[in-house]
Amino acid sequence: MKRTLAVYRQAILPEHCGNPLIESLPPKLSDSDLVDKLSHYPSCRYEETQLDALERVEYVSRLKALRQPLPVYLEVFRAVEMAIKEGYSAKNPLSPTTMNYLHYSEDERPDIEPITGYFKPKGCGITVIGESGVGKTCMLEQVLGCFPDTLEHSYYENEHLPLRQVVWLKVDCPDDSSVKGLCHRILEELDGKLGIPVTKPASTIAALISQIEAKMKSSFLGILVIDEMQNLNLAKAGGADRLLGFLHNLVNNLGIPLLFCANPPFDNLLSQSLKAARRAESSGYFDVGLMHNDDEWELFIEELWQLQWTNVVTPLTDELSDKLFDLSVGNMDLAVRIFQATQRELIGSEDEELTLAALEFGANIALRLSRPAIDEIRRGRNIALLKRQKNAPKTDRLSELSSETKEITKPELTTLKGKLISIPGDLTKPHHPEFAARILALKNTENLHPEIHDFDLFQRASEENNPLETLRKAGVLCDDPLEIFK
Repeated sequence: MKRTLAVYRQAILPEHCGNPLIESLPPKLSDSDLVDKLSHYPSCRYEETQLDALERVEYVSRLKALRQPLPVYLEVFRAVEMAIKEGYSAKNPLSPTTMNYLHYSEDERPDIEPITGYFKPKGCGITVIGESGVGKTCMLEQVLGCFPDTLEHSYYENEHLPLRQVVWLKVDCPDDSSVKGLCHRILEELDGKLGIPVTKPASTIAALISQIEAKMKSSFLGILVIDEMQNLNLAKAGGADRLLGFLHNLVNNLGIPLLFCANPPFDNLLSQSLKAARRAESSGYFDVGLMHNDDEWELFIEELWQLQWTNVVTPLTDELSDKLFDLSVGNMDLAVRIFQATQRELIGSEDEELTLAALEFGANIALRLSRPAIDEIRRGRNIALLKRQKNAPKTDRLSELSSETKEITKPELTTLKGKLISIPGDLTKPHHPEFAARILALKNTENLHPEIHDFDLFQRASEENNPLETLRKAGVLCDDPLEIFK
């Protein structure tokens, strides 16, 4: 674990001045500096693309090191930064209140109140929810990496201050949701942060909890991050309630901020209790979902596409970007795996150009076990688009149309003579799936402006002698599809 000597800077808020726990934290960064801090772009030089195929395949492993921050990264960082400062604001180690807090529990403190008052916890909760593979854990590691692990204090304003401050601690929720298992992990991680021998856990749950609370107090823990909280749903009856109760006790009695990180089932568990939900989102609730094919995806794919170790450079096109998005369903981790598998298959072949077919082949290799889940996500998106179209409000518009057409006589219906033609197949499914998703997305696009490439095409065609020929040349008129696509 990384331990850093404390360097003090004047706090921003006047009420935080004189608190060494807050003044030793890193200076507040601007958004641009924070983006640089959260980013990591592996190098890819031209000389590397000219190496032997066996060597270039090794370089492809660098793709896993790509870290492209998204807007939610900045939001989570700000929430963590404020939670740490808020928790520390009530724990100035130079205050009599904090001395009383360190030596006594709430039930055992003496009746004589310190001159600065009894300790009032200011812990809070943050919840990060997202599907597996969307980058929650990587995001948290990047955010927490902006803060030091442990700060060594020696002197503050010429006064002796021998203490070690653990700014953050991250552990995984145990599979059995046991308080004992979580306490053992916290105890082990805390000892590692403090650089001391492993503490022997107490034999009983009550003694173990007291042991953990005492160590958290003395180490001035800034925030406790618990990953894999969806394991609570898999526990035996009562395990989840006991564990959540223990964690919320840390907030209520010790004032230690908590950050829950979990897959979507965890939010259902929290929402069952208003008390638990209110605490878990008191300082922020962040839903880290799959990316949409918008500016965020463009930001990511432009950085990813530069990392090519093929012997030819394939420029990024809209078709390639859309293809990789469709194959990965907007999942950053899956997109990197597909791109990595594709390059590994291409390097050393006769043609190393990145094509649509190559990406499809790479996806078949990289996503063998993930294919059913990806197909389900893709199907769910199409259904969502259909529901949005189906549930659009029609009442008002129908009433308007009915009022407008009251005096319009209905035209007579004409029947066509001839035999009925039976078309085999399921007519409820698109017969051209290669166009279906694109047409469906286009129908539900709120802003069609970016999709129009030639705004005055029809106006120009109407002014020419042969407008149909102009439209044919522009590719918007197809009057003989059998001839063109034969």
